[in-house]
Amino acid sequence: MKIKMMKIILFLLAVFCFLSGGCGKKASEKKVYRVGILSGLNLFSGIANSFKENMKELGYIEGQNIIYDTQKTNFERDREKQILRKFVDDKVDLIFGFNTEVALEAKEITKGTDIPVIFANAILEGINLVNNTKLPGGNMTGVRYPSPDVAVKRLEIMHEMIPQAKRIWLPYQKGYSSVPAELSVLQKSLSYLDVNLIPFPAENIEHLQAELQRRNDLKDIGFDAVLLIPESLSTTRECFDVIAKYTRDRKIPIGGSFVTTEDYGTVFAVTINNKEIGKRAAYLCDKVLKGEAAGNIPVVTPELHLKVNYKIAKQLGLDVPEGLLCVADEIIR
Repeated sequence: MKIKMMKIILFLLAVFCFLSGGCGKKASEKKVYRVGILSGLNLFSGIANSFKENMKELGYIEGQNIIYDTQKTNFERDREKQILRKFVDDKVDLIFGFNTEVALEAKEITKGTDIPVIFANAILEGINLVNNTKLPGGNMTGVRYPSPDVAVKRLEIMHEMIPQAKRIWLPYQKGYSSVPAELSVLQKSLSYLDVNLIPFPAENIEHLQAELQRRNDLKDIGFDAVLLIPESLSTTRECFDVIAKYTRDRKIPIGGSFVTTEDYGTVFAVTINNKEIGKRAAYLCDKVLKGEAAGNIPVVTPELHLKVNYKIAKQLGLDVPEGLLCVADEIIR
């Protein structure tokens, strides 16, 4: 009876080993995840490094249990599509893409697949990227860029730092999807700020140059400062160089995002920190790789980050309020 029972136990053990992939396999042999990373703008390329560092802290060791295919572009739509299609063809386990345009393209290219997408630095206002932040739906979740909040905070900081600037020129890319929502909240802010916004929708760099030349021919160019809001125009080096060259000799301050060219740059920036974006994206990725559906994971919003370029401010003869310096996350001296 005991021998018969032993045979049954050995038989069941053999079946278990067969179904579990063999008793000879080591418990340490786990799935190796493949993640495609696409940075669509040079300004945000550091997000990928932060993402990988935090993934490592979560137990994902590159070359052991995770492999990254990291790609970079800079406003190159056709190349971004090619890269994302290759990710899909390679059947990666997850795509991590940023910024807004990359996120939208990833959503379109992954339709009909089961590949989840984690986005970062994506503006949600005015586009159909997710259903809502609490339940994004589909195969998408990520770290949003809170563009209306950023736009308002930039205007408030400019008013506090440069109270004498009553006429603020606001150039932006004509037709950019997030701008209407940003302009709407900015107009509401004018009720308690004594400033006049002068929006200028630029079709391209030539249009921008022509407008500045037109103003140059006037007795009064019509603005005291330049405010950059979250959109694509001000993030391109060529367009910023045009604005910087025009304002530098006139000692007109530029604020909003952090951009520099030669010996000139913006006096402050209100944005979100790339390291925090990467960290938050890594936690979302961990949830997805552990089996949670991306579309059921709420979109997260990072805290705003204030950077003051004290060096440029002093070159322009600006007295930066001590209270502003106290709350700044970073000061460049």
